[in-house]
Amino acid sequence: MSVGLPPIPELGDDHLPHDPGGPRLTTLLVEEHRRIEQLCGQFDAAADPDRRRQIADVLVAVVSRHLSAEEQYLYPAVRAAVPDGGALAERGIATDRPLRDVLSSSDVAAAATPARIASAWRRHRTVVEQELLPGLRAAATDEELVRLGNRAETAEEAAPTRPHPDAPLRPPWNRMVDPALGVLDKTRDLLSGRTTYPEDLTAEPVDRDG
Repeated sequence: MSVGLPPIPELGDDHLPHDPGGPRLTTLLVEEHRRIEQLCGQFDAAADPDRRRQIADVLVAVVSRHLSAEEQYLYPAVRAAVPDGGALAERGIATDRPLRDVLSSSDVAAAATPARIASAWRRHRTVVEQELLPGLRAAATDEELVRLGNRAETAEEAAPTRPHPDAPLRPPWNRMVDPALGVLDKTRDLLSGRTTYPEDLTAEPVDRDG
């Protein structure tokens, strides 16, 4: 498989296999899908307005980072390695657009939004897990999947925390533009005190009258 990644540096001994550490891209994405599904459930169940807004902020940020990493590394890998990969990658990209549209809403915490997000998210998850990942698992070696996973993790750390519908969706442009947008988003997050990671969510308020 060739996805435009630099070669692994020589170790000085051709008889020693190289075993890069980190998650396989396929494993990483499935685990993130599960966590995002859980966030969707928390968002839907949240009754306290402040907590609802906080979960909405985290959900927008987590999904934005996730989509950025997929567009930088999953879709190009599928295009390069999987039979009919171009069409499959376009199907994945097509599921990103409805997600970005609903996450770009001026009031993501509105009452009708959780169902719209959940519907768009499950469509995306289904296409990626059932149509893209099986072909990539079959076409790529474990080493290649780990290298892709490492790059996806790095991309997520630098990615935007908000949807940017007009940003490029394909390499090489998204690999240059997304980190720049990420810097701007993180500056806004810092100035506003916006929460963007699930582990930073405050505890759910206790209903003492129940």
